[in-house]
Amino acid sequence: MDRTTRNKKEMNKGPIILIGIIVVLIAGFFGVRAYQTSQVKKQGEETIQAFVKHLQKGNYQELPKSLNADSMKNSGYSKKQVVEKYQSIFSGISASNIKLKNLTVDKQGDDFHFSYALSINTGFGQLKNQKYSGTLTDGGKEINWKPNLIFPGMSGKDKINYSVDPAIRGEIVDRSGQGLATNGTVYQSGIVPKNLGSGDERTTRIEAIAKSVGMTVKDVEAALSQAWVQDDFFVPLKTTAEAPKETPEGLEVKETTGRTYPLKEAAAQLIGYVGKVTAEDMKKNNDLASDSLIGRSGLERALDKQLRGKDGGSLAILDSKGNEKKVLQTVEKKDGENVKLTIDSRAQQIAYNGLNGQAGSSVVMAPKTGDLLVAASSPSFDPNKMTNGISQTDYDAYSNDKNQPFMSRFATGYAPGSTFKTITAAIGLDAGTLNPNEELAINGLKWQKDSSWGSYQVTRVSDVSPVNLRTALVYSDNIYMAQETLKMGEKTFRTGLNKFVFGKDLDLPIAMDKAQISSKDSFDSEILLADTGYGQGQLLMNPIQQITAYSVFPNKGTMVYPKLIADKDTIDKKDVIKASSADIINGDMQAVVSDENGTAHSLAALNIPLAAKTGTAEIKQKQDEKGQENSFLYAFDSEKQNYSVVEFLEDKAEGTSATELSKELLTYLNQTYQ
Repeated sequence: MDRTTRNKKEMNKGPIILIGIIVVLIAGFFGVRAYQTSQVKKQGEETIQAFVKHLQKGNYQELPKSLNADSMKNSGYSKKQVVEKYQSIFSGISASNIKLKNLTVDKQGDDFHFSYALSINTGFGQLKNQKYSGTLTDGGKEINWKPNLIFPGMSGKDKINYSVDPAIRGEIVDRSGQGLATNGTVYQSGIVPKNLGSGDERTTRIEAIAKSVGMTVKDVEAALSQAWVQDDFFVPLKTTAEAPKETPEGLEVKETTGRTYPLKEAAAQLIGYVGKVTAEDMKKNNDLASDSLIGRSGLERALDKQLRGKDGGSLAILDSKGNEKKVLQTVEKKDGENVKLTIDSRAQQIAYNGLNGQAGSSVVMAPKTGDLLVAASSPSFDPNKMTNGISQTDYDAYSNDKNQPFMSRFATGYAPGSTFKTITAAIGLDAGTLNPNEELAINGLKWQKDSSWGSYQVTRVSDVSPVNLRTALVYSDNIYMAQETLKMGEKTFRTGLNKFVFGKDLDLPIAMDKAQISSKDSFDSEILLADTGYGQGQLLMNPIQQITAYSVFPNKGTMVYPKLIADKDTIDKKDVIKASSADIINGDMQAVVSDENGTAHSLAALNIPLAAKTGTAEIKQKQDEKGQENSFLYAFDSEKQNYSVVEFLEDKAEGTSATELSKELLTYLNQTYQ
């Protein structure tokens, strides 16, 4: 190649290299610009997220850290005024459960624009899809603030009007309309700080006030030190169903409307109580308003949706002159529904009083209709305290009580003991394995089938022989019932039991586990089969389930399911046992009362036509040791079958029994339901 040709080629390379350099420089320039843009967008997203996080947590003082100072000034607000505006509005509407979604940051021309949506729970429930937009400055680190970032549509010195039309919570009443959970008069005790004086006088008055309302001085001081408190504001301390007995200097008491429970301890576990809605509640249920009440236990909780209703009102933007610009949220008030129960308040109170503070329960049912007339549990608690603000001292007394006053013993499973012998006998009669007239020769107080039982023996209280069905029920003979259960065998026994309530839902608004025959699908030994026959073993039935199963006796073989809501239909199951079997056992149960040897003979003195069966379930680790004894009584009106009772006494003391505790209740029922 000559020199001329070589020079031409080298001259042609120059422009190509230059173009390549220019391309690289341009690509680098735009690459840097793209990177810078992505960084600003990322920073902008973090800025918006931090701003919303402060709103979510109610940290309004921190909001200006995300806002451009000039933008606030240009909108006519100082930092302090922006903080106060958010605090006033968001606190006033009870804002909570704020959620951010659809956040975007984009460059439009020379500016970075953002948009996002918020859902906010107000006192009316969830306010959805509020769409916000604006611009960012300082590399995405600051928001150019305008009032429309409080609520879309706001500008200048606009205000928020939050007008509430509160729903009235439905009341719970008994069968005659008497209140069980009512919207009655309550008493709000509080302080106007300027009335306390100063120095020693203030200290003395706070001490007296704290003692009067059952609070500590520290609690009172904490209430007075809340951020919103001013010298002439009324600061509420405690709300009670009854007015304080003493009103020391500086304490003011105002009458207001609140939830009250007239039967107090007598129906606490059944009716339950209400409490203020929490943030956790609202996360689970968007329909909840932040300043409303929600059922916390019992029927108040189970029936909360229909009792609570829904507050009405409106949330609107007003201009500086008070003219309505935009309605953000409007809700029509819906009052809660009243609920009428089958409960008899007077019987409920008598039943609770009869338990005399001992651990136990009383359940009363009208056998023909299934109406639950009583569901009482003892010991108990005052739901008025739980609703209106319980002191730590009172709460500790309840929670530390070994007898567990919050427990609903009428809905807790226990071995039913000898009251269950009536069921076992009925199954044997139906199957033809039990002849009521056959007399078994049983000698002594202990018995076992054979040596395969090892050291285990069935025991009885009375050494009576021979024994037929009536004798067995009158004396409550475990050995007779164990032998009859073994005679019918597991298959026949379980087939009969499965016609009752075991494993079934009773469809009541009361939390309870299903009744259990045994922990497995079959008995793992003859001993367990025999024990189950006289009401022990692994049987678990709560008193409501017991009274339901036993309803076959006053109803001639038909089992009537319980109901608690007055307008519910009665549900029954026919031919659970034969009517002839029910008649035989009913006669024997009347003898349990009338026969001087009967375990319920003390009820004969009431001169009431009764059929009854007592039971004692012993809980112990070893056979020969003395264990805890749970006492039961099942009784019903043998003449008209208008009422039935299951009385239960847990870990009974020597010299007392469920039978003895039931007498005043049975007397009232006989007088009222004849």
